[in-house]
Amino acid sequence: MNIGILCPKCGLMQMNRSACKSCGTPLIDSALVPSPFPALSTPGEIRYIPDPSAGQSPPPRGETEDAAASRLSFHGKGGELFLIYVVNMFLSLVTLGIYYFWGKVKIRNYLFSHTEFWQERFVFHGTGKELLVGFLKALVLFFIPLYALNAGPTLLGTGPVIHAIAVGLTYGIVMVFIPVAMVGGRRYRLSRSSWRGIRFSFRGQAWEFIKIFGLGSILSTITLGLYFPFFDAKRYDFMVSQSYFGDQKFGFDGRGKYLFRPFLLAILLTLPTLGLYWFWYWAKRQRYYWEHTSCGPARFRSTVTGRALMNLHLANFLIALVTLGLGWPWILVRKIHFACKYLTLTGLKDLGEIHQDARQATATGEALSGFLDADFSLG
Repeated sequence: MNIGILCPKCGLMQMNRSACKSCGTPLIDSALVPSPFPALSTPGEIRYIPDPSAGQSPPPRGETEDAAASRLSFHGKGGELFLIYVVNMFLSLVTLGIYYFWGKVKIRNYLFSHTEFWQERFVFHGTGKELLVGFLKALVLFFIPLYALNAGPTLLGTGPVIHAIAVGLTYGIVMVFIPVAMVGGRRYRLSRSSWRGIRFSFRGQAWEFIKIFGLGSILSTITLGLYFPFFDAKRYDFMVSQSYFGDQKFGFDGRGKYLFRPFLLAILLTLPTLGLYWFWYWAKRQRYYWEHTSCGPARFRSTVTGRALMNLHLANFLIALVTLGLGWPWILVRKIHFACKYLTLTGLKDLGEIHQDARQATATGEALSGFLDADFSLG
């Protein structure tokens, strides 16, 4: 049995230190308590203590968890998240928007720390300073050049040839900007996420995704959207297959051709169903993608249905409409609960074989993806 310090604020068990690594709460006066986990392998590694009310202890490293129990759970509440949003909005106004980046991190800390798997919580390690620096880099690298290309020809009174060149360059920058934002955002978010003290990481190269994104966009345009299922599968394949949990690689063995017929059917039924059939297509897409996604020997499985997806989105729309947008925290909590309910992970063997292999990443891509809302996540 090992001895650790329990943070009185966020409930993290950690090595002896003056302040909590997760929330910064002073730990000098906190009591030392026995830790139910094996000895921490690295200084500063932290673990969540299981909830005693759960009535069972987390599976030890090296033991097999029951496949049916391998499910995420979320313990967050809309009311708590709403209070965080209110404080963030107030401080963002007072600081002329500067606090926005710290507020974003605060929300992620809340969501991660209330998401549980095998009775252990996820941890987000990003900081507001990283997001602010990333935003400033994105401003210099992309947004200022884009503004110059758009406003320059008009201000200088140049001819149609120069104007056409500027438009072409703008289009080219945007076509590079979107995939770079998606790759950079995913790289940053995964590198700042951990579970059981082991970090996630993303190792894909932006240039490879630029080629996938550029070719897919062109072919989708030429085929009037019919190429989209193939393009979508290639994007998902790249993002998943370049993701890691420690030294365990995620994988995807799906193909877009298996979603082409459902996609075509959704197009044909758009008018007769007033667009509602798309919920059934997106549910089928989620099931197919998850069932062909793996992490080492483990595989995912989704049981989401079109009706459940439709009910979720329609109810969320009504909540947003009735509350004039103030119900967004409750909508977000509902979406996370929904995702956890229909997703399971089977085939997990020995977690002790997973080792730390984290990669560092900057927050520039995170800032870029934030501008276009180009967030790309598993599922």
